[in-house]
Amino acid sequence: MNIVVKEELRVYIDPLTPEEHEALERSILSEGCRDALVLWGDVLVDGHNRYGICMKHGIPFQTVQNPRFQSMEDVHLWMIDQHLGRRSVSDFQRGVLALRKKEILAARQQARVATADPAQPESAPAEGQAPWEGETDPKVAAALATLPAPDPLASREAIARAARISSTTVSQIEKIQKAAAPELVEAVKAGVISINAAAAVASLPVEEQVAAVAGGKKELQQAARQVRESKSRQRAASANEATSEAASGDELAATLSPQQELDSLRERVRALEAENAELRARLQALEAQP
Repeated sequence: MNIVVKEELRVYIDPLTPEEHEALERSILSEGCRDALVLWGDVLVDGHNRYGICMKHGIPFQTVQNPRFQSMEDVHLWMIDQHLGRRSVSDFQRGVLALRKKEILAARQQARVATADPAQPESAPAEGQAPWEGETDPKVAAALATLPAPDPLASREAIARAARISSTTVSQIEKIQKAAAPELVEAVKAGVISINAAAAVASLPVEEQVAAVAGGKKELQQAARQVRESKSRQRAASANEATSEAASGDELAATLSPQQELDSLRERVRALEAENAELRARLQALEAQP
């Protein structure tokens, strides 16, 4: 059997830790490869670690085709759903996978809207395209038609439900993805720093993030604490400033008599009227120019 291992699929999901890989290898050596490898044609979709271990030790294995795959996007979505359902996947990994799923579904919906043409029949598989890439078995298609449409994950709450984490955690993971240095991301994946703390550290310049990671767990915790304290001071200063401005306005109003307030308002109205008259005159002059 010719099995093709695509690098993009092998690394699409975070790899096992050395300890996890050793445990899987011991299990396969003692019990054999109990779960079938999932293929798309001759492309290996699920079971890269099992396949590598079986090939290394000459252990037989079974394979199964998934007839639902029609594109690489389908493969990616299936891989994501498989890992979202596993308890061994960390909160950070589940959040990243759910955000990937959202991006795929959003892009697919945009493409569907852009190319939608009710007058055009469904296209047949392109020349040279394998059957599993362009069509689905009629029985499978009928069964799929009875299933509810997948959640498009259009909101942060929907993403959180798919990943089984809070919407706040989803927001923090988004921040880490956008601003965190690669070293900080690896620290989160390794469990050296929490998602909450990593999101705080990600607001620092990249050089400071890298230095904090190099300093170890305590240095990262200290950096996160300093960021939180700085933001807390900024919020307190802003609140005090707003309170002071409001108090100053109240004090000024309290020093004016009703007649003085009325005179002040009338003066503002006159100033605005004069400004409007000047603007109208300038506009007329511009319109009169050849």
